[in-house]
Amino acid sequence: MTNPVITSLLPVVLLIAMGYLSGRTGWIRSEASKDLSNLVFMVLTPALLFRTMSTVHVEQLNFKPVAMYFVAAALLFAAMLLWQGATRRAAVLALAATFSNTVMIGVPLVSLAYGEAGLVMLFTLISVHALVLLTLATVVLELAVAREQAAKGAGVRRHMALTVLVAMRNGIIHPVPLPIMVGLAFAQTGLVVPALLDKPLLLLSNAFGPVALLLVGVTLTQVRVGEHLRAALGLALIKNLAFPALVALLSWSFGLSGLALSVMIVAASMPIGANVFLFSQRYEVAQELVTASVAVSTVLALLTVSLVMALLGAS
Repeated sequence: MTNPVITSLLPVVLLIAMGYLSGRTGWIRSEASKDLSNLVFMVLTPALLFRTMSTVHVEQLNFKPVAMYFVAAALLFAAMLLWQGATRRAAVLALAATFSNTVMIGVPLVSLAYGEAGLVMLFTLISVHALVLLTLATVVLELAVAREQAAKGAGVRRHMALTVLVAMRNGIIHPVPLPIMVGLAFAQTGLVVPALLDKPLLLLSNAFGPVALLLVGVTLTQVRVGEHLRAALGLALIKNLAFPALVALLSWSFGLSGLALSVMIVAASMPIGANVFLFSQRYEVAQELVTASVAVSTVLALLTVSLVMALLGAS
């Protein structure tokens, strides 16, 4: 029987490799990577997020195990900010340490390992995963940008409360949180997206994962991974092993167990999601390190996810 970890991760590694080959051969020029990034961030991502959230009914979801996941994520995010300082770079690295590839890798892996019941639990997490973590990262990043602008603005300083409000506005009127909130609000009306609109949204949503991973590969041609290997490996180990360990410890301390806990731990052990790479490009910070970290984390996951699932099976 084929190992479900390899079955899920190998296509991701191959897509990154295809993007790398496309960049090396000149099929996709390095000058086009910014345009591809804008396409993914401004078009494909909103389509995916809105369509996913447009069918989520909040009252049907069990958020107790998910809450433990986000408590662990918040603690690790805060620890990364304290360690690195409250800067754009620190916020992007904190997002990398906590944002999992729950869709492209998590869905097929959990489906193979835990069946339909496991998928229901994973979808509960996915329904708010991007909303919580990407909105948190966006607000922190916008606050960091506001501080940088105030520091450059020779005496023109906003009151802190106004800075927070502006950052929160920018965090909401944004191509990531906004479609999530609009989709979730739409779902609560009980209406269904008309097929005429749903079909193009589906096509755009399906394009997100492959294009984002190809873009990671193209960007790798512009980055010397060797120069960032040590830092990328450290960040990948935090994401792939330290984060799921923290989720496990917190959940066990609150008496959680069973399938729901296993799915949360496995989700936390997933490699760094491609959205982190898009944020690093969007805010023009730590792009080379994040690109290397996504690649290293994904390849390393072949071993670390197998280890996590083996430990869960033995417990």
